[in-house]
Amino acid sequence: MKAVLILNAGSSSLKFALFPMTPRLADTPRLSGQVEGIGAEPLMHAKDTNTGERFTEALSVPEGTDQNGQHRVALEFIFEWINRHSPGVDIVAAGHRIVHGGDHYGAPVVLTPEVVAELETLIPLAPLHQPHNLRAIKLLFGLMPDVRQVGCFDTAFHRTRLPVARHFPIPRALTNEGIKRYGFHGLSYEFVARQLPDLLGEEKSHGPIVVAHLGNGASMCALRDGQSRDTSMGFTAVDGLMMGTRTGSLDPGVILHLVEQKGMDAKALSNLLYKQSGLLGVSGISQDMRALLESDEESAKEAIELFCYRAACMIGQLSMAAGGLDALVFTGGIGEHAAAVRARIAEWLAWTGLSLYPAANERHATRIHARDSKIEVLVVPTNEEWMIGHHTVNLLGL
Repeated sequence: MKAVLILNAGSSSLKFALFPMTPRLADTPRLSGQVEGIGAEPLMHAKDTNTGERFTEALSVPEGTDQNGQHRVALEFIFEWINRHSPGVDIVAAGHRIVHGGDHYGAPVVLTPEVVAELETLIPLAPLHQPHNLRAIKLLFGLMPDVRQVGCFDTAFHRTRLPVARHFPIPRALTNEGIKRYGFHGLSYEFVARQLPDLLGEEKSHGPIVVAHLGNGASMCALRDGQSRDTSMGFTAVDGLMMGTRTGSLDPGVILHLVEQKGMDAKALSNLLYKQSGLLGVSGISQDMRALLESDEESAKEAIELFCYRAACMIGQLSMAAGGLDALVFTGGIGEHAAAVRARIAEWLAWTGLSLYPAANERHATRIHARDSKIEVLVVPTNEEWMIGHHTVNLLGL
């Protein structure tokens, strides 16, 4: 079986999906999963789509192995596991999610050592993501030198955004150094945008639409003509919406106060902004929306309400950028599965004429708006891995 391997490497995790070529790229992966706990006690969770079987296996890591070595162990383990569960598989290409393409890369690219070296210059723009994305690529150069690799960028989809939406009101010299709004989650938005002509009709799919990618990492995108007009994330993936552990947009004066009055340094601020805030910080209970929805604690309810309020505010802001709002699309883990969150956001937006059909919302139907709603509301599962596979196959002419 010929197949395309998709990799999404994080600091402590390595996600993978193996898509068969039959002869075109299959809609669903044959095998998928992730190794989590890299740097501590790595554990792999995986699934065989054909049989529905699920697997959990611990990885054996030699004592003293550094982070780079543990990523290599994880990658080797994934290859060994794939060969065990799909003997004779022929991996003809590998596609990677790369968070940042900067101003250089607005489309998928064939990866070479020279390209990777250029992408390493963007690490200061995405220090929590870019190094790990690139580490997997470099490891694969050594482990499977004959396999061609393609990089797909989360920033690329937003290259069409309004020019005015790219800038911060800061000195031009800083903007010229690259401190500007890039936007992320582009592969998710691209996949969802591809589904909309079939779901909304060709004409309406080109109208003003807001897509809400709500999960542990959360953002939104204003679409017009199927292209990004603006998005909630900016220079980094901590901007915009409240998230699982990230603050989202925050008064810069709060940062100054924490530095001047609390003596916090860059590392402490980074932990606060990225790992200690959001749903986790407000609730003091969990970053998992499922756990908060099941909790009777008042702090859990406050965290959910703040999440929904800020989401509704962002929909209003992005509707302006889109030039109206014909449809609202929910995607991502929370967007696809948390009916109560969708319902509360809809309540905040009732002034627009948007209303949900409760039964459809509760069963996570594709169309969840009421008959008299002035705005269509959809739930569309995203598939970033397939989008990467699609670009890989097209770019390499497979």
